[in-house]
Amino acid sequence: MKLQAYFFLIMNIAFCQNAMSIEANKTDKKIVIDGVQEEVWSTSTWYPIDKLILGSLSNTNDFLGRFKMLWDDNYLYLTAEITDDILFDQHADPLKLYWDDDCFEVFIDEDKSGGNHQFNYNAFAYHVALDNQVVDIGKNNKDGTVNFVLLNDHISSVWRRSNVSPHHVIWELAIKIYDDKFDDKKHDNSASRVKLHKGKILGFMLAYCDNDGSLERETFIGSTEISPINGDKNLGYITADVFEKLILVDNL
Repeated sequence: MKLQAYFFLIMNIAFCQNAMSIEANKTDKKIVIDGVQEEVWSTSTWYPIDKLILGSLSNTNDFLGRFKMLWDDNYLYLTAEITDDILFDQHADPLKLYWDDDCFEVFIDEDKSGGNHQFNYNAFAYHVALDNQVVDIGKNNKDGTVNFVLLNDHISSVWRRSNVSPHHVIWELAIKIYDDKFDDKKHDNSASRVKLHKGKILGFMLAYCDNDGSLERETFIGSTEISPINGDKNLGYITADVFEKLILVDNL
């Protein structure tokens, strides 16, 4: 693709994404991350996870998802209700081919600045595995190899499966928000952690990798409609331009 055409396509993606927004309401109640949706979630809005990025969906038993969000000064909270008939985690090493196992992907752009974040922390693409470990890609190693990084202290998560059909999997997550000054080589990143406030706007997208037993993930489905580049919609791990606008509101 010619450079000029690529530029206009990226600008079109950014324009479309900026036209969309979702909201998270403030909470003054303590949220226990235990995979149980307490009353505190009842006033939040459900948003669907229904935009196909990769693969195909055969039926709603294979995958169906929706999510809600809340926030306080210290955390962004997320709960999701997932229908997935087979939960699959084939790699014991949390840094190995984690995207080919069942996992959540939580995409966060702290200042909604957009742009490339594949090998930096301009934005985060957190993969939250079934064993609750959290992985992203940092700056390349000195030898040029990809630097897969465990960021378990960024997200606390718990999931539970209901004991009645269709056995929904309920996830709850508490997410710390960091700006682009985060450095995975530093022992203390407290200076780059961001306090949340009413009116703050973040870039956000949620997605789910679904695999029912194959060597590679079979389906990748998200919360955001992505305009493809050369037929490819799997752009969230590369550019924050495809993220939606997340607005923190206070209806207390």
